[in-house]
Amino acid sequence: MATTQLRAAATEPQPTEESVGVELRGVTRRFRSSRGDEVVALRGLDLSAADGEVLAVVGPSGCGKSTLLELLAGLGDPDEGSLAAGGTSSREGRLAACAYMPQRDLLLPWRSALANAALALEVQGVPAAAARRRALPLFERFGLAEFAGALPAELSGGMRQRIAFLRTLLAGRPVLLLDEPFGALDSITRAAMQEWLAEALAAEPRTVVLVTHDVREALYLGTRVAVLSPRPGRLVAELAVPSESPRPRRETVTDPAFTALEEQALAALEPPRP
Repeated sequence: MATTQLRAAATEPQPTEESVGVELRGVTRRFRSSRGDEVVALRGLDLSAADGEVLAVVGPSGCGKSTLLELLAGLGDPDEGSLAAGGTSSREGRLAACAYMPQRDLLLPWRSALANAALALEVQGVPAAAARRRALPLFERFGLAEFAGALPAELSGGMRQRIAFLRTLLAGRPVLLLDEPFGALDSITRAAMQEWLAEALAAEPRTVVLVTHDVREALYLGTRVAVLSPRPGRLVAELAVPSESPRPRRETVTDPAFTALEEQALAALEPPRP
């Protein structure tokens, strides 16, 4: 990869209104703690992602990253500001436009890998047999056909996350919300899953909002990276990662321009000095 492929977001054109898949304008979200205190999770947050773009969000624990996904998914409304996902701003519309993948795979232990993935179609009213027929081509496309009949207990952690991601894809939603999907995996498996996910997203493009604590993961998978401040979460930096996708991971993360961008992100995450 040429080092000129990576550059700061300031040189990149922002998504046009017509192409926006996710948009937040001045979003503030408050809630009450168990002690009754008011907690401000997000304050004045502005973010957007174009159709087909992967927006990776990084920030310290407690900065409102999961709250951001919950709002986009239609599980709540902001106290101030506005947001939209998949071309709609209503809670019901956002809920219909987004598919959510949590950190835990949540596979049902009594169902095969294929049946677990097909569940996304069954809950939409597709008969079980038809849902599995529709799911099988994705298994074949992404090299998982030999595991279609396996139970979750027979699969590795990385394989279970692959199945969970296919289930998310099969929901057929234009926006994918990925909440630390590889956080529970070891570093070797996590690196392999990052490369696999990059290939899967290139083959099945969606607008994606990926929350992660891993700056390198954010830069490798994202087309743009948003860095949030400690609570209340505010946008403190935004970096673009323009390059071809999928990208060989080893070549990418060792490229001097990538490491320079990683240093920028890490510097933005440093707490202010007293």
